[in-house]
Amino acid sequence: MTKTAERLPAAAAPLAPLPAPAGGGRGRRALADQVRAYGFLLGGLICFALFSWYPAIRAVVIAFQRYTPGSAPEWVGTANFRRVLHDPEFGAAWRNTLTFTVLALLLGFAVPFVLALVLNELRHAKAFFRVVVYLPVMIPPVVSALLWKWFYDPGAGLANETLRALHLPTSNWSNGTDTALISLVIVATWANLGGTVLIYLAALQSIPGELYEAAELDGANLLQRIRHVTIPQTRFVILMLMLLQIIATMQVFTEPFVITGGGPESATVTVLYLIYKYAFLYNDFGGACALSVMLLVLLGAFSALYLRLTRSEGDA
Repeated sequence: MTKTAERLPAAAAPLAPLPAPAGGGRGRRALADQVRAYGFLLGGLICFALFSWYPAIRAVVIAFQRYTPGSAPEWVGTANFRRVLHDPEFGAAWRNTLTFTVLALLLGFAVPFVLALVLNELRHAKAFFRVVVYLPVMIPPVVSALLWKWFYDPGAGLANETLRALHLPTSNWSNGTDTALISLVIVATWANLGGTVLIYLAALQSIPGELYEAAELDGANLLQRIRHVTIPQTRFVILMLMLLQIIATMQVFTEPFVITGGGPESATVTVLYLIYKYAFLYNDFGGACALSVMLLVLLGAFSALYLRLTRSEGDA
């Protein structure tokens, strides 16, 4: 039996698997994962392309055409840009938009930051006051503008009725050439206050308490703690919100459209409102798109700055 076993060939050991091509399997799996991921994203990408990229590209094309509904477009080069630049309302629209942006930036930076500091120091009813502060964001913008239009009514509006009850002089508010723009700034600040406050509040709550304790031990008062601890620790959030607010306020439309109609005497005509007038009142889509391209270039510069800063912070 032993000799027979010796003559038989030894049992073959299991063959080792052939080595797979380096990276081949991983490459196929990675490709499959990418295809699957883009498959899930396909619906969103199609919607984004149809409702964002295509209109933007189409607007750039129409900016160089004479285009009216029902007629064939005609290439006119930069004629639309020259015509828009010579419009008497062009300068007023940009001046009003920039003034609105500066005023909204001053109020929209200071007021939410102070409110966030106050909410951060509260010991009781924090949730209630957060809801109260965020409530204006939940009101539709048009409804909010209509409420403020009634509030600003120079006759029986709540603002002037309150001033009369306090025996104070009344104001024309949104009907006065010198007060209309600041009235709209107040509306926009109130409407967008809640989201900014909550972002600031989240940034404040992420600051280590040890920093405040160390500042108190060094004898720093409240203003010194804000200056030397709070602001440096939240400077990135502050800068990002300022840039986003500039981009948003440069596109103000709802408030002048609903409350003032661009008046009085073009005192509240903004760039976006002028684009609306070109497109839907003058039927001049070429001029509207030319003005849109100008605004797009300016906002694109701010957006590039925003992306550069966020990328720098992420790399850090």
